[in-house]
Amino acid sequence: MSTFVQWSALGNILVFGLILGAGVPAIYALGVRAMYGPGAVDANGETRVARKVVGFGCFALCAVVAIAGIAFIALGGR
Repeated sequence: MSTFVQWSALGNILVFGLILGAGVPAIYALGVRAMYGPGAVDANGETRVARKVVGFGCFALCAVVAIAGIAFIALGGR
C-alpha cells in the first residue's frame, strides 16, 4: 500500500496546510489584537505607535503571503 502513497508529498501538504491554514490567520489575529486589544489605547484615546507598527507589520506579512500564493498559482504552481 505504501507504493500508492507518497509520504513525503503528504508530509509537505500537512506542513504547508498547517502554516498557511492556521499560521496566517493567527498572524492576522495578532495584528488585530495589537491594534485594538486591551492596552492598545493611551490616555488620549489614540492607539500607541508600537502597537500600530506591530499591527501593520502583521497585516503586511499576511498581504505578502496572499500575493505570493496568487503569483505561485499564476506561474504554474510548481
